[in-house]
Amino acid sequence: MEKFELLASMMCADYRNLEKEVNELDSGGIDSFHIDIMDGRYVPNYAMSLNDMRCIRSLTEKPLDVHLMVEHPNNTVELFIKPLKEGDTIYIHPEAEYHPSTTLQKIINAGITPGIAINPGTSVETIYEMLRIVDKVLVMAVNPGNAGQMFMPYVHKKFEKLFELKDEMGFDIYWDGACGADKIQKYAPLGVRGFVLGTTLLFGKNRPYGETLEAIRRLEF
Repeated sequence: MEKFELLASMMCADYRNLEKEVNELDSGGIDSFHIDIMDGRYVPNYAMSLNDMRCIRSLTEKPLDVHLMVEHPNNTVELFIKPLKEGDTIYIHPEAEYHPSTTLQKIINAGITPGIAINPGTSVETIYEMLRIVDKVLVMAVNPGNAGQMFMPYVHKKFEKLFELKDEMGFDIYWDGACGADKIQKYAPLGVRGFVLGTTLLFGKNRPYGETLEAIRRLEF
């Protein structure tokens, strides 16, 4: 089995000292930092901001994984592209844009890794053509907008379809939402490349992040 990646969902971090959180996650061995940007319109919540993203980008050399949960990302994507560097990723939701491939092309032209995020209610068939131009697909195992939700079992069928297509179309699959140890044990061997970790496994455990990440990587498969 290929090595899987672990991503920290930074909306779950302790914002009383964001620099300390980033440093401890970085030294503890996190692979990348997942940044949830919410506009209060595409999802009924506000989360991280452009300035939060800039701050984290300045504190680490690890990649950023920027998840735009905003309406019409084509109007603002350049704001998020500018602080990023090669190796960083921007995901958009295809339903949030009239012509999502245009937004993806802006991301590609800027040298940033293009990705799409698909909600539990979004079918693989509706994003089929875009799979040819993205490098990553972020599969939401919960409805977007809030941390701490329960896994929706019917999402499993979506993973099965994506596993069949990923090698032919050249994309990697990432898991976001309600990610417990059982999910990593089951889906990493099947072909999920990375897992976004939030309150289920990583944050709020009163344990050094490095110890938690090491324990997750030692899971028996």
